[in-house]
Amino acid sequence: MIVADTNLIVYLFISGDQTPLAQRVLDKDPYWIVPPLWQSEFRNVIASYIRRGMALEDAKRILQNAMLTLENRQVSPSNDVIFNLIAGSNCTAYDCEFVALAKQLNVLLVTADKQLWREFPDCAISLDDFVK
Repeated sequence: MIVADTNLIVYLFISGDQTPLAQRVLDKDPYWIVPPLWQSEFRNVIASYIRRGMALEDAKRILQNAMLTLENRQVSPSNDVIFNLIAGSNCTAYDCEFVALAKQLNVLLVTADKQLWREFPDCAISLDDFVK
C-alpha cells in the first residue's frame, strides 16, 4: 500500500512522458490510498488540459476512470497531524494532507514533488526510487 500524490495519478490517467513510470509504480504496488483532496487537485489539472485543447468528453472520461479506480481508496487524514506538519515545514496544507496520510498509515508517499522529498525524506519517495 502507498499514498499516491495527485501528480502520480495524473501521470497514470493522462498519457504523457511519465505514464510508463506511473504504470511501473502501479505494477509494483496496485493498492493506492488517497486523501479526498485528490479529486479537486485532479480536476484542476484537467482544467488546464481543457484550456490547452483537450476535448471535454475526454476530460470527463479521464476523471471518471480515475474516480472509479480510487473510489474506495480515500481516507481522510487527521487535522492534528496535518497542522503539525504545516507548523514544521514550508509545505502547503494540500501537500501536508498527503504526507499526513502516509504517516498515519505508516506507508510511503510516492510523489514527483521535490519539496516533499526534501522536507519529508522519512516517507516521501520519488517514482523512480520507488520502482527500483
